Amino acid sequence: MSAISTPHDAGAPLVLRDDREGVATLTLNRPKARNALSVGLMAALQDALEAIHDDRSVRAVILTGAGPAFCAGHDLKEMRATPTRDSYEALFAQCAKLMLTVNRVRQPVIAKVAGIATAAGCQLVATCDLAYCADTARFATPGVNIGLFCSTPMVALTRAVGRKAAMEMLLLGDLIDADEAERIGLVNQAVPAHQLDEVVAAVAGKIASKSPLTLAVGKEAFYRQIDLDVEAAYAHAAKVMTENMMAEDAAEGIDAFIGKREPVWCGR
Repeated sequence: MSAISTPHDAGAPLVLRDDREGVATLTLNRPKARNALSVGLMAALQDALEAIHDDRSVRAVILTGAGPAFCAGHDLKEMRATPTRDSYEALFAQCAKLMLTVNRVRQPVIAKVAGIATAAGCQLVATCDLAYCADTARFATPGVNIGLFCSTPMVALTRAVGRKAAMEMLLLGDLIDADEAERIGLVNQAVPAHQLDEVVAAVAGKIASKSPLTLAVGKEAFYRQIDLDVEAAYAHAAKVMTENMMAEDAAEGIDAFIGKREPVWCGR
């Protein structure tokens, strides 16, 4: 277990990192504040993700929270302590950069949600490539209840769930339970709380067994094509598949399949 610290860190490390068998687990570590996304925590998570992007030994990432909450959104006390336009612009720009980094890091990022995930915490879940939650988890975009519409969480939410489901969450601000989160596609699966660690570890382990090059190529292509029109998406995907076919790992994987043996990945 290692710690990711930043100049904003005053006391306990804000993000913990644990690497095992190609899987890096990042734990948001502000449990007393329900892992609210302070400037310091966002900076620490940004640093951790950037380090992982360049770490070829890591093939999958699990993102979770310490204590009873996954993440309760932005730190409202910190936000109100400096109520200036410049500070708010900097804060939301920092958050946007962090969410884009989750999408752009080479490795798939899996949210493991054991408690509440609200506002920017719900945004973080929606942003991750995959998400699994305990059946006790709850989700909300409750900004409307305090006069601050969840406009930036809306960006990730509307790309993860259907339009009507997203608007219902955004306009009502109510908590939804784990089963509803699964039904609308906010999470891949809700499981009994005592099985969450096992389920997520199995998913991460299966991903980590794949070619790291193929994972990186596929993830980048997914986010590149998703907002293109269909014709442009096919053109881009065809180019990506052509380049992918030229890779050593593709040749190895296909030959291994034909030869009925396990592939040996080289990452090229």
